[in-house]
Amino acid sequence: MTLFSGTGVRVIGLISGTSIDGIDVAAAELRADGDTVVLSPLGRLEVPYPETLREALLDALPPNPCSAEQLTKLDTLVGQAFGEAAARGIEELAGGEADVVASLGQTVFHWVEDGAVRGTLQLGNPAWIAERTGLPVVADLRVRDVAAGGHGAPLASTLDALWLREMAASGPVAALNIGGIANITVVPADGADSAVLAYDTGPGNALMDIAAHRVTGHRADIDGALALRGQVRPDLLAKLLLDPYYAAAPPKSTGKELFHGAYLDTALDGLPPVGAEDLLATLTELTAVTIAAECRRHAITTLIVSGGGADNPALMATLAKNLPGTALKTSDDHGLPRAGKEAYLTILLGWLTWSGVPGNLPSATGARGDRLLGSITPGAGPLRLPAPLTSTVTRLRVAATTGER
Repeated sequence: MTLFSGTGVRVIGLISGTSIDGIDVAAAELRADGDTVVLSPLGRLEVPYPETLREALLDALPPNPCSAEQLTKLDTLVGQAFGEAAARGIEELAGGEADVVASLGQTVFHWVEDGAVRGTLQLGNPAWIAERTGLPVVADLRVRDVAAGGHGAPLASTLDALWLREMAASGPVAALNIGGIANITVVPADGADSAVLAYDTGPGNALMDIAAHRVTGHRADIDGALALRGQVRPDLLAKLLLDPYYAAAPPKSTGKELFHGAYLDTALDGLPPVGAEDLLATLTELTAVTIAAECRRHAITTLIVSGGGADNPALMATLAKNLPGTALKTSDDHGLPRAGKEAYLTILLGWLTWSGVPGNLPSATGARGDRLLGSITPGAGPLRLPAPLTSTVTRLRVAATTGER
């Protein structure tokens, strides 16, 4: 990767994950120091979606029908919500000053057919963010990788390959993000970019959240309370594990277009009744078992967890049970807040594009080669991009974190 020289660039990062709880916002200053990207976090916050918007987004997800009218309205409303979130990030995290905003948007559909990704759709038109903040916006970061034959995911591989390279010197290391979908980045002992793998392992919180909402009305199994009281149903677990996605070779990606309420209903059909606590215990086991299988496949010695699933004690305990001998840590242990890692990823991706540098990792996404990701929407003034510098950056160092909100 070639980056530009000079002073640091202050970036605001925005993303809403597949759980659709709200918008994760982070601010950071980035600069190149020899072969190292130095990322200095300035803080993060979470901006909840208005409940009406969240419900409208959930209603638009497969297998529900969705019209062009719905998508147009949602694209605008999400863009406006992201614009307000960016404005808060600038004032509350960045001291009122930033250079550029990066947005990964709100994924509503990931079109996978015969193991290949044909398209992907993220809502939250960047024009609304630019209009609200006056800053240029880097957005649509997944589509170019898809157009080049990749999966457009997990883009976390770009950050993880740089971040974990030194740690992998003592053995293969993996970064795991557990959101609605769980994804893993495997950095082998030699640390070479061409050997890094990243892919979705299957459902993270998606099926657990659906089951918990049906039973309790809450968005999730809070503190894993139901799962901790339940027992795994071997018949249901065995049926769920028959899904061909788990046997498919990487690179691969998936989403809520596969793991949704109707999918769960199909799995339960024909089985003796499954109580709420046993259902949550079984779905928690499914997530842990499918993640653990991939870790064993790559002989992972250390697993660094981030995302909402890292806050679920039932899931973390089940994961530890399935990975004896593997050191389990969270990204907090290495400077990136586990709830905000994807927002910092967005910052890194936006900065690379802003600098004219490819942001994908072909070995992980399956793309035909390195690609400059996304598009840039100008802010209030003329668009002035920095001049690239031909120096190769192979590592990422996270400076001391200032805090969260």
